[in-house]
Amino acid sequence: MSLKYCKACVYPESAVNILFDSEGICSACRFSEEYNRISEAEWAERQERLYREITEAKGNSTSRGNYDCIIAVSGGKDSYWQTHVIKNIFGLNPLLVTYHGNNYLPEGQRNLDNMKRVFDCSHIIFYPGSEKIIKLNRAAFKLMGDMNWHAHAGIKTLPMQIAVALRIPIVIWGEVTWSISGMFSAHDFVEYNYRTVKDHDLRGYNYKDFLGQEDISISDVNWLEMPTDKEIAELGLRGLYVGNYLKWNPNEHTELVQRKYGFEVASVPFQRTYRNMSNLDDMHENGIHDYLKYLKFGYGRVSDHVSKDIRDGYLSRTEGVDLVRKYDHVFPSTDLSRWLTYVGMSANEFTEISERFRNKIIWKKNEETLIWEKDEIWDEQD
Repeated sequence: MSLKYCKACVYPESAVNILFDSEGICSACRFSEEYNRISEAEWAERQERLYREITEAKGNSTSRGNYDCIIAVSGGKDSYWQTHVIKNIFGLNPLLVTYHGNNYLPEGQRNLDNMKRVFDCSHIIFYPGSEKIIKLNRAAFKLMGDMNWHAHAGIKTLPMQIAVALRIPIVIWGEVTWSISGMFSAHDFVEYNYRTVKDHDLRGYNYKDFLGQEDISISDVNWLEMPTDKEIAELGLRGLYVGNYLKWNPNEHTELVQRKYGFEVASVPFQRTYRNMSNLDDMHENGIHDYLKYLKFGYGRVSDHVSKDIRDGYLSRTEGVDLVRKYDHVFPSTDLSRWLTYVGMSANEFTEISERFRNKIIWKKNEETLIWEKDEIWDEQD
C-alpha cells in the first residue's frame, strides 16, 4: 500500500476514522474549516448556551453538596482551561474529579496538586491499587496493544459514577473528541454518553473483558463500570464538551494557564513529538503508547499535533512534514525501559507482542535490510 497523505495537513489515509474527499483533503481538515467559519457572535451565543444548560440542569436536580457540575480533570492544560471557564468565567461551583493512573510525570503531578490551590475547588481523586494498575497495563497491552486502556476508561467512567452517586446531572469535558477525525459537523453538539464511551474511548471493550487476564478479578476492575442506562436516564445525566461552546485552541489555552495559574510544561523533551504541554499526566502516552499507534496505523502522535497546528495557523505543511519525518520513526527507548521495569516485562516479550499489532497492509519488510518500511506519497505543498 502506498500511503497517501492529506494535501492540507499530514494525516495519512490510514488515520482513525479519516475520509479523503475528491480534492485529497481529509475530513478532519474539512471539520476545521467549518469550525473556523463560526462567527464571534455565534461563539458568544454558544457560551451563553453552555452556562444556561449547566444552571438549568442544576436547578432541576437534587444534587448533593451544592455543586453545579462535575469537571473531569487530569491536571493537564485542558483541565485547567475547562476549570478556568466554569469557575472563573461563569462563576459556578464545580466538583473536580480525577482518575489517577499511577503514571504522572513530575510536572503533571505538580499541576494536579496545584489545582485545588489556584481554583479553590473541591477535588475527588481516585487512586486504584498499584498492583491492579500494573496488571491492567500488561493485560491491555496483550489484548489490544494499548497499555493505557485503563486510563482512558478511568477518566471516562469515574466522573459519571460520581455524578450518579451525588445526583449531579452535568459532567464537563474538554475538546470535542471527534474533531480529530471530522466524524461530525461543527454544528452537531455531540455529547458524551454510554455508547461513545464503549465504542470510542474504550475501543469496544469493557472491564469484563479483562477478567482472568493476568489474574485480574472482578474486584480489580469493577470501578471501571459505567452507570446503567436507567441510572443515566433517571438523573438526566449529560456529558457536555466545552469545545462545542467555546472556540478550542490548545496553544492559546496553554499560554493563558501558564500565565494565570502557573501551569508547568514538560522540562524534558519527548522522544516522539515536539510538543511539551501534552500528556504530562501519562508518562507512557507520548512514548510507547504512541509507538504502538504508529505500528497499527502508520502514523504517530506527532501527526496529531502537527495537523492541529497546521489547521490553527502555527505551522506550514512543509514544516509539519519535516516534523513528522523527524519524530514519527523514533523508537521510544527511554519510555520503553521505564515501562518494562514498571510492569516486569522483558524487551523480547514486548517486541513479540507489539509485532502482532503491526499493520501488514501499511508496512512491508525490505528484503535487503529485513527492516519494516512503508511507501509514502506526500504531494508536498504549502
